Amino acid sequence: MVKEMNIEYIKNEDIERVLIGVPSGHKHVRMIFILKNKKCLVFSEATIANVLRGFILVKTHPSISAIELKGVKLEKRKHGFAEYQLIEVEKESRKIEDEIASVLYSSGSTTTAVP
Repeated sequence: MVKEMNIEYIKNEDIERVLIGVPSGHKHVRMIFILKNKKCLVFSEATIANVLRGFILVKTHPSISAIELKGVKLEKRKHGFAEYQLIEVEKESRKIEDEIASVLYSSGSTTTAVP
């Protein structure tokens, strides 16, 4: 699976600016990462909310060390929620950790400041 992906590891030093806010004439927050290599990544509020929910779970849960979120089109959802959501996949943390390590290894980014 990793061999089929175009992997780019983005670190703080690769980011020129981040813009966060509600664009004029819109209702929902957008997050824009402007990279030093002139790439621009734009994320919707729903995407950021889903990713933050997963991040907080991993950082604060006493036994969950990794999760996978999968894009799913929801037929039934709460009013005001996006049609597409990132939903947790039932998978062992260890398998997800191994996949994360594989992606990092494939990207050439096997070291970080804190192991």
